[in-house]
Amino acid sequence: MYYKYLNDEHGRSKNGNLKYLDELKRIARQYRNNPTKAEQIFWNEVLQYDKIKYRFLRQKPINRYILDFYCSKLLLAIEVDGDSHKNKKYLDTQRDLFLEKYNIKTVRYTNSQVLNELNKIQNDLNEIIKEREKLVFDSP
Repeated sequence: MYYKYLNDEHGRSKNGNLKYLDELKRIARQYRNNPTKAEQIFWNEVLQYDKIKYRFLRQKPINRYILDFYCSKLLLAIEVDGDSHKNKKYLDTQRDLFLEKYNIKTVRYTNSQVLNELNKIQNDLNEIIKEREKLVFDSP
């Protein structure tokens, strides 16, 4: 059972999509046009086109946040965190807890992991996708 729409109406548009702040649209577009090196590699080598069987969006606004990569079918957000996130653990935790309210799981990788351990990340992500498939598609 695909439980994407089982949450309450709060935070969703009439057609069931998660709402976001309008001003984030422009910022997200800027981020898509100027990705970090790690984000670009992750997109090109892991998520783009036929490399994975699910469609991910880059820099997807949800509520007041912009997710680096998001798959609505799996309710899965992937964040590629740079050094600046070392000082933002509390904010990242608050964001992850907010997303959990909508059954969105957040997976975090560091820039260093993407640049130096891409095969390991691909294997890890494949396992996470299998788990999400069971949870999202097989739940009552």
